[in-house]
Amino acid sequence: MPHIAVANATSAVSIQPGAIVSKVIHRDGQLNVTVFGLDAGEDLTQHRASSAAIVQVLAGRLRLTADGEELDAGPGFWLHMAPETPHAVVAMEPAVMLLTLVPR
Repeated sequence: MPHIAVANATSAVSIQPGAIVSKVIHRDGQLNVTVFGLDAGEDLTQHRASSAAIVQVLAGRLRLTADGEELDAGPGFWLHMAPETPHAVVAMEPAVMLLTLVPR
């Protein structure tokens, strides 16, 4: 397939009380793209990805920590991280984020 279109990535997931939900919207050997819905207070504890990663906030507010730097992230926020960058995410309010992993 030469292209994939998602009309509204924000609506690809619905936020569930007290939970993190995710939906893979594209995966091939070049990109892995996942939409996450995080309820307020939910978090992804510090971890590392073996791939370069791009985080885009589509809705809500997140506090991201990347390589020890805390970042306040709202709609339109964009972050690129090199492989193996330690990072964490906390939802300050219900939020939707798009994660793109670029395998080596």
